[in-house]
Amino acid sequence: MISFTYTLKDPMGLHVRPAGLLAKEVRKYKSKITITAKGQTVEAMRLIAVMRLGTKAGDTVVFSVEGEDEAAAAAALQSFLEGSGA
Repeated sequence: MISFTYTLKDPMGLHVRPAGLLAKEVRKYKSKITITAKGQTVEAMRLIAVMRLGTKAGDTVVFSVEGEDEAAAAAALQSFLEGSGA
């Protein structure tokens, strides 16, 4: 399992647009990807669950990636987050 933290930059946090893009991105991989924020852990591909975390800019979230392509998935996810401005 690979875990990393990310501090959100978007003033609205993981709202509809970035959460949707994130869900689309994680579906490219076989690994299970979860997000932990505010004491809750949800699957990153579940749009509504991600939005219910209620994250905002400055919140730190933990991404955990576990599975056969976890190294590639974690690296791509980190690049995606930095590039999307989430």
